[in-house]
Amino acid sequence: MNFSSRLLENAVNEFSKLPGIGQKTALRLVLHLLNQQADDVNRFSESILKLKKEIQYCKICGNISDADTCSVCQAPKRDKSLICLVEDTRDVMAIENTNQYNGVYHVLGGLISPMDGIGPSQLNIGALVDRVREGTVQEVILALSATMEGDTTIFYIYKKLKDFPIKVSTIARGIAFGGEIEYADEITLARSIATRVPYGV
Repeated sequence: MNFSSRLLENAVNEFSKLPGIGQKTALRLVLHLLNQQADDVNRFSESILKLKKEIQYCKICGNISDADTCSVCQAPKRDKSLICLVEDTRDVMAIENTNQYNGVYHVLGGLISPMDGIGPSQLNIGALVDRVREGTVQEVILALSATMEGDTTIFYIYKKLKDFPIKVSTIARGIAFGGEIEYADEITLARSIATRVPYGV
């Protein structure tokens, strides 16, 4: 792609680093910003900088938060004995949108993937085991994507939890194998949570 400006080219290159954004889409976004008022562009850039500087991760579940404890973990009406284990914040948002789950979450921050150099020690697994060890948890729902990495992670975590006196379940496979939680429609996802099944090997 030929650019008439080095500044334009640099901006397009930065936008195209975002997931799912190719150079043509990046160019459209940059040109759109160029056509906006300076105040609008400043607000846009300041919101990104503020996000990066001030965002926190919940000290209990690992979810993205404005404070050291997220709104879900703080909510008094949530069932703290029920933990839904998810890969990342996008999955928390997807499940919350179903309005069918009243427990709390634990965000792993990824999946075990030896091909990508991601092992158990790089994920938020130890904190999950610590939460279960406290003795107030009655059930852990393994709500991970139905992929090879997801199943590998589920198997590993099940081995970590199987000696605790808790129920370990997995969401029903209304989610197709190879499917990502965040892309499932709300009805399918809600049904998968509601009809979860005990996990065992």
